[in-house]
Amino acid sequence: MANVTEIDGRGRVLRETSESAYSYTPLGRFATARGFSTYADLHRWSVAEPAAFWGAIAERFDVAWGTPPSAVIGDTGLLMPGTRWFPGATLNYAERVLRGAPAGTAVIARSQTRDEVVLTGAELADQVARCARGLRRLGVGVGDRVGAYAPNIPETLVAMLATASLGAIWSSCAPEFGVRSVIDRLAQIAPKVLLAVDGYEYGAKRIDRTAEVAEIRVGLPSVEHVVGLRYLGVGIDSWTGLLAGPEPGPAEFVHVPFDHPLYVLYSSGTTGLPKAIVHGHGGILLEHLKVLGLHHGLGRGDRFFWFTTTGWMMWNYLMTGLATGASIVMFDGDPAAGSISTLWDVAEDTDVSVFGASAPFMMTCRKAGLRPGHGRIREIGSTGAPLPAEGFEWIYDVFPERVLLNSIAGGTDVCTAFVGMNPLLTVRAGEISGPLLGCAVAGFSPDGQPVAPGEQGELVITSPMPSMPVGFWGDADGSRYRNAYFADFPGVWRHGDWVTFTDDGGCVISGRSDATLNRGGVRLGTSDFYAVVDSLPEVTDSLVVHLDGGTRDELLLFVSLADGLTLTDELRATLESMDIGVITASGGVEALSLLGRQLPDAIVLDLMMPGMDGFEVLRALQRHAPWDRLPVFIWTSLILTAEEQATLAKSARAVLAKGDGQLDELLEALRRWQPMPVLSGETESR
Repeated sequence: MANVTEIDGRGRVLRETSESAYSYTPLGRFATARGFSTYADLHRWSVAEPAAFWGAIAERFDVAWGTPPSAVIGDTGLLMPGTRWFPGATLNYAERVLRGAPAGTAVIARSQTRDEVVLTGAELADQVARCARGLRRLGVGVGDRVGAYAPNIPETLVAMLATASLGAIWSSCAPEFGVRSVIDRLAQIAPKVLLAVDGYEYGAKRIDRTAEVAEIRVGLPSVEHVVGLRYLGVGIDSWTGLLAGPEPGPAEFVHVPFDHPLYVLYSSGTTGLPKAIVHGHGGILLEHLKVLGLHHGLGRGDRFFWFTTTGWMMWNYLMTGLATGASIVMFDGDPAAGSISTLWDVAEDTDVSVFGASAPFMMTCRKAGLRPGHGRIREIGSTGAPLPAEGFEWIYDVFPERVLLNSIAGGTDVCTAFVGMNPLLTVRAGEISGPLLGCAVAGFSPDGQPVAPGEQGELVITSPMPSMPVGFWGDADGSRYRNAYFADFPGVWRHGDWVTFTDDGGCVISGRSDATLNRGGVRLGTSDFYAVVDSLPEVTDSLVVHLDGGTRDELLLFVSLADGLTLTDELRATLESMDIGVITASGGVEALSLLGRQLPDAIVLDLMMPGMDGFEVLRALQRHAPWDRLPVFIWTSLILTAEEQATLAKSARAVLAKGDGQLDELLEALRRWQPMPVLSGETESR
């Protein structure tokens, strides 16, 4: 039976829309040009008439077709999976991105490793042409793979666009990833060339990655050439040589079919290797032009920033911002170095108009009492986790009502959002305003029926979208792809989130349905728990997991406290006395049982041990670890003295001896410790 939300208890209105939005915003003008006076009517048309809608998007944003399509939807019709979009068309993603990039400042890159880098549109195009010529010298052609172990810097953007221009296939991992994590991803696609950074600075820490690069090279036997990027100043520099030579002339672009692979992203499952998700040139280009150009309203004169690394889909999302005519602002480093205001300061310094970060980052700013400068910001994006109502309230306490809070939810699987905000809809605290154009979003009951407003259901997509994956790498018969999204509801995409819709189309995401807490038959989305735990000023981060393997049925709550705080009896009592009815009331789940029924069986304090990021390790464990061994690790390693903790952080073998488990991801995090950005939203456990 579906859990029910009281619609009467909705958050307060924080931003009203106005009729003028239909004349001054790109989305409003798009609606008006097609005869629609409300967003609801525009959205209904976009999902009822997908051929007309996606054809209009291609026309509105002037896709650079090499060969025009014979139709919008192929003869197979609207199949999931299996729809053929824009049959007969050829194009190149990189060509349209570079054609759209502003002639003036196109890229502003801030870094804690080196000075600011600024590229004009012409300089960017020249570097892409040079890089493409260099990759051709290395034997890269259509269908070959280029992997990257590189940060969010212009060289990575240049390499991605150059790879795409050749019809080759890109895939990147952030340099804070451990060796095993990189090999688990890139080995699946057998790259011919690897772009690898020598290291980076993260706040005050210098992180040398030359040893990791050597190990990764050994673990990727397909790699014929390593292009060294001397970023930290300790490794080889073959990037300069790759781009060297006479003027390359205008960039050349291989026109490929609409669904030709553009890049491979990775989404960690609960078991096995990360899913290697293949995205196509045409689907990504059209979807990103739609969401960035209409929902975010990006265009000439805008500067677009999102805090991300190259291991998160938001990096790819940010890069396509250039196609709208906007400049992009890149940042590499610790977002809290010196002050939690670092990213806001970057935004103000660089005249950012659309600012994006993760929901946990927003909540950290709120807890710190931060009041950043407004600068030119007209929109604030949030994703990576559900943003609680308190986060909405904080933003509108600090920023004027004219600023649009755009809380979006989607995933790596489609490299975009399904639901979000837009200037034509009202913003309510704790709610996402509704589905995005072209997204036929619904909530389903376990038996595959739409749930009524106020009922919690599985987030599903009932009609195909162009940016749904081309497939999974190495999945020749498509069986893994079908099982991942279509096994539960044939012909319908099950995304893996809990959603509750309101009667006017708004929605609340309650966390991952595959990370649901279920004790005694009571189902609880993880965000319901976090909404309350994270509201405590003493708590800076938290993680809740349910251990239900074999005879075990334990709910564990992990908390990290603010600097200087300890787990007092008073705070412990506060955590232990949380009535589940209170917790679920804020998250919208009713009728849960007796006081204490859902309380954690253990509370573990201070996972931020010296020399390692305990939360990142635990999230890796949540994805991959044998759960029957995890409590041993928790109780035998995390209750050590400070001196013992410091020793433990230097020795993966100590963890193995104490934990009695082969936890590869934990080993990697300890052996090659990095200060991993927990606030970036890159993990899927929250």
